[in-house]
Parts: sequence; C-alpha cells; structure tokens
Amino acid sequence: MSREYETVIGLEVHVELATKTKIFCGCSTAFGGAPNTHTCPVCTGMPGSLPVLNKKVVEYAAAVGLATNCTINQNCKFDRKNYFYPDNPQNYQISQLYEPICRNGYVEIETADGGTKKIGIHEIHMEEDAGKLVHDDWEDVSVVDFNRSGVPLIEIVSEPDMRSADEVIAYLEKLRLIIQYLGASDCKLNEGSMRADVNLSVREVGATEFGTRTEMKNLNSFRAISHAIEGEKNRQIDLIESGEKVIQETRRWDDTKESSHAMRSKEDAQDYRYFPEPDLVPILISDEWLEEIRSHQPEFRTQKLTRYEKEYEIPRYDAEIITNSKHMADLFEETVALCGKPKKVSNWLMVETMRLLKAHEMEPEDIRFSPEHLATLVNLADAGTINSTVAKEVFEQMFAEDIDPEKYVEEHGLNTVNDEGALRSTIEQVIKDNPQSVGDYHNGKEKAIGFLVGQTMKAMKGKANPGMVNQILKELL
Repeated sequence: MSREYETVIGLEVHVELATKTKIFCGCSTAFGGAPNTHTCPVCTGMPGSLPVLNKKVVEYAAAVGLATNCTINQNCKFDRKNYFYPDNPQNYQISQLYEPICRNGYVEIETADGGTKKIGIHEIHMEEDAGKLVHDDWEDVSVVDFNRSGVPLIEIVSEPDMRSADEVIAYLEKLRLIIQYLGASDCKLNEGSMRADVNLSVREVGATEFGTRTEMKNLNSFRAISHAIEGEKNRQIDLIESGEKVIQETRRWDDTKESSHAMRSKEDAQDYRYFPEPDLVPILISDEWLEEIRSHQPEFRTQKLTRYEKEYEIPRYDAEIITNSKHMADLFEETVALCGKPKKVSNWLMVETMRLLKAHEMEPEDIRFSPEHLATLVNLADAGTINSTVAKEVFEQMFAEDIDPEKYVEEHGLNTVNDEGALRSTIEQVIKDNPQSVGDYHNGKEKAIGFLVGQTMKAMKGKANPGMVNQILKELL
C-alpha cells in the first residue's frame, strides 16, 4: 500500500528596498551601473569607516510590517553576523537577530478551493545586502562587484504554513503586491530585488512532527520556485521510499537542468557569532513616528477591488486585472479622472494594453504612456473623430513612444471622414465595381454587405465613419 505524503514549506524572502541611497552610506542603490562605481569606504568595508542608518529603511520596514499584520518592535537594534566570503567586504553583515523590527504577522491568501488561508510571518528584519561575485569562465577567475553591497534589505521569514507550490506562489504574489502598493520595492525577481529561499520537508499525511528540511537558493522567478518545489518534494519522497535519509543541507536550483544539487551541509554550518552591532545605537520608534508611518499607508488591492466595482461600475474581472499592478491601477484612476469614462478606459487597458505587454514580454510596470494621452485617445475614439481601426493604430504608437494622439492624428491626416458627399460617391463606385456582391445581397445574403463595407474602408484608407458607410450602403442598395 503506497504511503501519502504532504509537503511542509516555509520561505525566507529578501526584498531590496526602494531607497535612493544605501542603508548605512550615501551611495546610490540604482540597479546596473559599471562595477564598483556605486561604492565608498563604508560599503566596501574600509577600516575606520562608520555606518549611519538611513531613516527611510526603518519607515519602509515598519510600513511592510503594518501591512502584514505584524507587531512593530518599537525598541529594536542591529546585530553583527560574522562570516567570511569574498562578496562580504567587512567579513560581517549588519543584520537583526535578537530584536527584529517586526514580529508575529500574517497574510491571507486565496486557496485553490476558493477559500482563504492565513500564512504566518515569524518576523521581518532589516539588513544590508552583500556584493556580487561574477564568475568569468573564460579567464577562470571570479571578480567582485560591490555596487550591491550595503543595499537595504528586509528579510520576511514565514512560518512553515504552506503545503504546495500553489500556496507558495499565492503568498509571494500577495507579498509582492503589498510591497509594490507601499512603494517600498519594485519586487522585480529578474533583477534580484525580490529573492526567495525555500525551506522544504515532507512527512506522511497525519504525522505531527516535521521531516528533515532542505533549503533551496537561486530562485529568481515564480516558475523556477514552482518547479524547484515539485522537484525537491519528489526527490525527498524517493529517498524516504527507498529507506534513505534526507540530509539537512542547502541546495542550489538549476533552472536550465530542472534539478538541484547540494551546496553545503547544514550539519557543519559555521557559527555566525552574533553580537550587538557596536557602531550603531538601538532604534527607538516613538508612538508619534509609528502613527505617522501608519497614516501614510495606501489603499491596498482588496479595498480597491470593492471601490472599483461600486464607484466605477466595472466588472470584477476587469478590476482584478487592473489592480494586479499598482502602476496600472494608478494609470486607470488618473485617466478616468481626466475623461470620466471608466469602462472605456478599462477596455483599453484590458484588451490592447495587455495584448501589447504580452507581445513585447513586458510587465505592467514597464508601461510608458501617460494618463493624459490615454484620456485623449479615449475621447477621440468616443467622439468619432477617429474610428476604431485608426484608434488601435494610434494606440500602438502611443504604447511604443507615448506620442500625443491628437497631434499624431492631425499630422497623419487620420481624422474620420464624415463628409456624406465624399462617402456617397466612393460607395457608388464600390457598388459599381462589385456587381457579384450586390447580387448576393439582393438574393438575401446579408453577409455580402460586410465585403462592401470593407471595400469602402479600403478605398477611404480606413478613415471613413463605419456607421455612416453602413447607412449609405443600405440606402443605395
């Protein structure tokens, strides 16, 4: 009789905060840049340099804590975590072990059966990022780029409450949306501003004790996380089924090979020798300061969904797609404020915008056109100044280069032809040139008129008013 197993999963999620400067110095946190150009004596660990805490880091960390139902530790402090690695310039990392800024929170996710589930958050702590090792296979050397060293991070440590890859992805998407809505990070997995380590064990269904867990690193997309969970679950079940033991270790996931390999055993993991950070004073978050952070919390997705249905009277499905990105939600609201046509704005975002994003493999955050230009386009199409075919052509230009639709229509002579005289003479010519379709129409084939409309639009270079074309065609036929 085959045994049934369940997976027990907890996550450590690292999020780079969206501050302009690093956590303990004034260097830029911008992504990219030539190696070792966003550096100074502090973030390269030079002797005698001293850290100075960036206040904004504390505010972002507390804001994420409030949004994830955590208790904010108003008396918290930093600790020194000692380890030796080439990308760690000081040979220690400033982090928080004993008194983290946030504790005992949760986020609620929707489960596959349509219900909800609370995923506990053990703690959130602040820390500095390390540099980046770049391996050069050609020269057979590894070099270090310290641009990322000292970039502020929060680490969100969950409870082992997740039981499947689906629950993990739902939890990560919920976290990402909360953090993006706060403006605390862009959470781009492909740029490393959100990274997840997966702690996973399996046990027989009904067992109360946890199995031996492994930790998986190097997961930079939801797809990789999902595949890694499935792969590791099956690997551990195979070991147990064949009478072998699961070893507690850190494993690295290889997305191209769709498999993981051991990096280091946890049995002989080094002792980090934590002690209170001597170069930084403890942090005192006053009631007033905490209240000020609380007062700046935005309207989150769940509240927006309810409001959109009520205030804008758009379908729930539309609201869910639009609010799934903070940038798109802002774009929608600002455009509606300018043109007052929520359903039409929603249609442009839902259909054409989503189509072009998919075609160009872009994220909603990459949308460049302005609310002003989208509102102008909606008004031009709604007034019949341009027809739907032209509107789509203009939108594609606007999507690519954020052009002014009004100017573009004017410069390219794309205004709809509403001149009845000009239309009538064109349609007369079309009828004359297509006796077969005219005959079909008179013999009861209603669809034949569609061909004649198409021929008229072609003759008018797509600029005719379709309603007027239909009307005159029927009259002449």
